[in-house]
Amino acid sequence: MYVSPLRADGRESSCHGEVWFGWLDDAVVVITGSERWKARALARGLDRARIWVGDHGTWKGMLGANEELRKAPALEVRAAIAKDAQLLDRLLAPFERKYPKEIGSWRDRMRQGFADGSRVLIRYTPV
Repeated sequence: MYVSPLRADGRESSCHGEVWFGWLDDAVVVITGSERWKARALARGLDRARIWVGDHGTWKGMLGANEELRKAPALEVRAAIAKDAQLLDRLLAPFERKYPKEIGSWRDRMRQGFADGSRVLIRYTPV
């Protein structure tokens, strides 16, 4: 999935980061670094975003932007920080299935980061 916070005027940010995600309780849920643009935008009150679902590779590279993601299904969403540790546990369960080779390197970092505040859970609810 790719996510782009929306600016106050509705324009997409220049960041279209590809992220791991889970679909829980009728919302897309991600965990990200609290210093990342998705979390900083939300902290600044920018609670709208656009998400695309699909695998189109890296969005930005040395040769410019990969606009293939625009062909993927898209949703406009409202973002909110979630502070529920049980939600993190529920998010990690699909990560174990979806990313079996990678999760071993990330599971403890995600848990520790959530505990110390260096990572935040964000719920994106379709509008």
